[in-house]
Amino acid sequence: MPTWIFRAALQAGLGVLCAGSAWADIITRLPTDDRVVALTFDACETKTPALLDSKISDYLVKEKIPFTIFVTGRFARHNVAALTALSRLDFVEIENHSLNHDNHMERLSDEAIRHEVEDNDALLAGITGRHSRYFRFPAGNASPRAIADVEGLGYKVVHWSFASGDPVRDLTANELTRWVVARTGPGGILVFHINGRGWSTGEALPGIVAQLRRRGYRFSRLDAALP
Repeated sequence: MPTWIFRAALQAGLGVLCAGSAWADIITRLPTDDRVVALTFDACETKTPALLDSKISDYLVKEKIPFTIFVTGRFARHNVAALTALSRLDFVEIENHSLNHDNHMERLSDEAIRHEVEDNDALLAGITGRHSRYFRFPAGNASPRAIADVEGLGYKVVHWSFASGDPVRDLTANELTRWVVARTGPGGILVFHINGRGWSTGEALPGIVAQLRRRGYRFSRLDAALP
């Protein structure tokens, strides 16, 4: 794995090892051998307000490419209008990324985990008109207990097939494109950021999509591809 992927993990707090853990309940790929992939985007913030990256969303909407956004409560409160508009599109899916984006939810009590999940679901449902079905742990950090708590609320935990590295500031669009295209396989769940922290994602995404399409790939919302 390139050094800059580890830098990305540190900068974004991504739990790279979690995606390849032995915890079978964490979904890291779609259950298919067909050339289908899921484009997923994390929309999160902690102390500093963040806005939806319109370069990314405008491209996806213009091309009508199915995609899934995992949204935190803090981000949702600052992006109500944008999320409301996206939720009306049948190729866009909005899912649960916790209320406060605590990077170590595995350290929280059972009650606090439920609060992070349920209160964010209520907030998102008020914006989108639907309840979330999938949950992504902030930073990918989880534990068997935390996973059981989330699943007990009726969710499936969905992470990613590999780290894209897009939070690295000096990662160029060409580097991001080469890395993602080279690593993508059938059933891949790709992860990017749509909160302004995917520094080259907006520039790289059209090329990524074009190259994957030339290789015979199509794109799917998570809920259309997962049982």
